[in-house]
Amino acid sequence: MQALHVTQPRESTKGSVAFPHGAGQRNHAIYDAVVIGGGLVGSALAYGLRDAMDRVAVLDEGDVAYRASRGNFGLVWVQGKGVGLARYGQWTLASACAWESMAEDLMSRTGIDVGLVQRGGLHVLLSDREVEARLALMRRLHAQPGMTERPWSLLDRHEVAELIPGAGPDVCGAIWTPADGAANPLKLLRAFHAGMCIRGIDYLPRRPVAAIRKMHGIFTVDTVAGPVCARQVVLAAGLGNAALARLVGLDVPVRPQRGQVIALERTAPLLGLPCSHLRQMEEGSWIIGDSQEEVGYADTEIGLAVVGTMADRALRTLPALRDVSVVRVWSALRVMSPDGFPIYEQSESCPGAFVVTCHSGVTLAAAHARMLAPMIAAGRLDDDMQPFSTQRFSHVQNA
Repeated sequence: MQALHVTQPRESTKGSVAFPHGAGQRNHAIYDAVVIGGGLVGSALAYGLRDAMDRVAVLDEGDVAYRASRGNFGLVWVQGKGVGLARYGQWTLASACAWESMAEDLMSRTGIDVGLVQRGGLHVLLSDREVEARLALMRRLHAQPGMTERPWSLLDRHEVAELIPGAGPDVCGAIWTPADGAANPLKLLRAFHAGMCIRGIDYLPRRPVAAIRKMHGIFTVDTVAGPVCARQVVLAAGLGNAALARLVGLDVPVRPQRGQVIALERTAPLLGLPCSHLRQMEEGSWIIGDSQEEVGYADTEIGLAVVGTMADRALRTLPALRDVSVVRVWSALRVMSPDGFPIYEQSESCPGAFVVTCHSGVTLAAAHARMLAPMIAAGRLDDDMQPFSTQRFSHVQNA
């Protein structure tokens, strides 16, 4: 993705002169905030921070980064989220509810339609054992204290066939929830970057961070292209947060988890609702996903055994795909915490430094732009964000 560039400075909405997008820091100006990481998480936060701040910059490694944002399946997904942490279920639902408004805002500012379809989603079940396991999970999820009640239904085979014409004989049923949907993750990333340009946010690519220092209330972020100074620093660098967090006194245990995706050629519209493992894009192409593999940082190879399993599940769901050709297959690394939930925290030793890490950059994009960014701009996370702090890991270790 090529960043947009503005050749002349424009007036910001608050009356101060904004920097040209991508031009870099001028006259050693001090930014209100610098976001480290230009993927979906970082760009959503920067976009939201601009509502409360005049000068915002985004530092990005560029295409040498792992770029989980570009290997994303693109679901806006609520069902099943929050087992073991009810607050995550609440947070996910709040983001899903804010998604339509965010998509409309991006469209009005940039002219980019991010392809949001939010008419509900299906988790297809291919055996009686899968039905029993999924029902148990959904009941356990909603029985948790503090869990926000949200509607869901177990559909039988005939009800699924009405939503997926041509569903295979192995389809026993599905869990349906109305808040689920999907978007185009590449268009979303593009829209955020275009929005950053339009709103006068500096996008500074090819600037890996070497050091972060704080003196007299100002952070200095050392990069290969020189220092960048800001009153606040937001770490949104995905897997890079593990090393960056130590520079501001935080311990952020994240690990890579590989996900693989199969893309099929375009067909006439067949699938109106996204499934957790299968979706048809707005232009007719097909995406098959939902693999989870524990691998190392450098392991982004394609695993044919896993790809075969994914393809088999898709064909059992919709046998008509047997005649649709594969266009390409790729893999990417998710950003996973030990329990799989997001990490949001401000450093105690370096106040003003925040870390934001999650593996649901599409689903949580609205929450990050509309809810989390205002907290960061105000200099304090709300009390109900405490469940997402790293303190939960120390409790586990001490148990």
